[in-house]
Amino acid sequence: MKNRDDVLQGSARTSLTTRILAVNIFALALLAGGFFYLDSFRAQLVDARIAEAETQIGLIAAGASAVPGDRQGRLLAEFGEQTDMRLRLYDVTQPKASPVFDSWSISAPTYELRDPTQEDWEKRVARFLDRLIDRIVGADRPGFFEEPAHDTLSSWPEAVATLRTHSTVTDVRRAADRTPVVVGAVQLPRSNHVLLSTENQRDIVRIVRAERLRLGIVLLIVVGMSVFLSLFLARTIVRPLRRLALAAHRVRLGRAREVQVPRLPSRRDEIGTLARALSDMSMAIRQRIDATEAFAADVTHELKNPLASLRSAVDSLALVKDPALKEQLVDVIRDDVGRLDRLITDISEASRVDAELARARFETIDLGVMIEGLLQAREQRGLNADVRVAFARPHRGSAVVFGDGSRLTRVVENLVDNAISFSPTGGLVQVAATRDGDDVVVRVEDEGPGVPPEAREAIFNRFHSVRPESEAFGRHSGLGLAIAKAIVEGHNGSIEVIDRDTGPGAKFVIRLPVASI
Repeated sequence: MKNRDDVLQGSARTSLTTRILAVNIFALALLAGGFFYLDSFRAQLVDARIAEAETQIGLIAAGASAVPGDRQGRLLAEFGEQTDMRLRLYDVTQPKASPVFDSWSISAPTYELRDPTQEDWEKRVARFLDRLIDRIVGADRPGFFEEPAHDTLSSWPEAVATLRTHSTVTDVRRAADRTPVVVGAVQLPRSNHVLLSTENQRDIVRIVRAERLRLGIVLLIVVGMSVFLSLFLARTIVRPLRRLALAAHRVRLGRAREVQVPRLPSRRDEIGTLARALSDMSMAIRQRIDATEAFAADVTHELKNPLASLRSAVDSLALVKDPALKEQLVDVIRDDVGRLDRLITDISEASRVDAELARARFETIDLGVMIEGLLQAREQRGLNADVRVAFARPHRGSAVVFGDGSRLTRVVENLVDNAISFSPTGGLVQVAATRDGDDVVVRVEDEGPGVPPEAREAIFNRFHSVRPESEAFGRHSGLGLAIAKAIVEGHNGSIEVIDRDTGPGAKFVIRLPVASI
């Protein structure tokens, strides 16, 4: 047997809390995919800057070619300051020579390539995150950018490519601090000079990191709220379910009388409905256990009397020599055996009623037709003795119920048997079935002594038998009316006994819901 700790540990291994957290965190992981979208955003920015650089260098080349001499250098320097570019001119006839012009020789530097080893730890962490995300998303890795040791035209692949293709060539490289550097080259029109531009697009890294920081802050807040709400939701679900599981486990261990299944009256959701259903179920089980134990005790008590009489007769039979006395003892034994047989048959019937009703397939039953057939069969078999039985047959289809025909027939037959046994010789038993609103009412009246008010509830108890004085002892087990009540209640109906409207006698009244056809 598992104990309480085993149950709780078993529930912890499959806890809903873990599942709720996992589902919500998985949904947030999709949001975290926004980090990877930033790589696409960065690529779009870089492509836009490359296109912009290509346009600018083309315009600068066109403008510079129209200005001769020293004015060309000053113009290039102004262009460099306005566009944050470093502009250089190379003589295509001397590919190994230094540039013939450098805008930084006239103006101040327009950008700075920083040494990553000299930056603070925040920048190092940011670069680490850049590398990590780039590796996860498989981002393109541009070539490394550094100023050549010998600054010549041939040391710049872009300048060499523009001479080969006779077109503007632009490319992006990555500096040591992971900032993109856009390099462009174009040959000046009607000139043997190549214009080379370099521009450090540091703001792209700044924009991407700023967006990543904002997204990270939002994600952390959302994760915190999601975890909090998940734990709150899990607490409102898991804790009551665990209480219900523990109560159900105790019921399973056979402690139904000790267990009070929580009803959770404040919960108006499905868990509250489940709790109240389990509570009602445990109460029904408890009542069924009590009824079973009471039934077993009653059966034991009822069986002891005929068994005691049978044992006494059997023991006396060996000692008696008088044939007449022996015959009397044999008659007693025969009566006791018959009494036991009737008792066991009725006990078996009573014990099967609930189970068979639960499995029965109900169908529409016309009680008028059913009762008429039952009474005709009794008349043919001569079961009514010297008592008249009258039936007020209703119109066909007016007394239709939904139920088990054989069981309902047993109810009416038990009531008719009971009425006949209490009726005087030549008396009249009246049977009627009528429609009364949403109910079908069956009445069985006799002209016997009637039932005292204080005994009208007790006669439906098991083994309660009050028989006429003229009837032989042991002919009835006291289960007939108990079986009838169980069958009627199994059809969502009711049964009671009242006084007749006129004269002495008893009237049994059954109410069953009308079948909706």
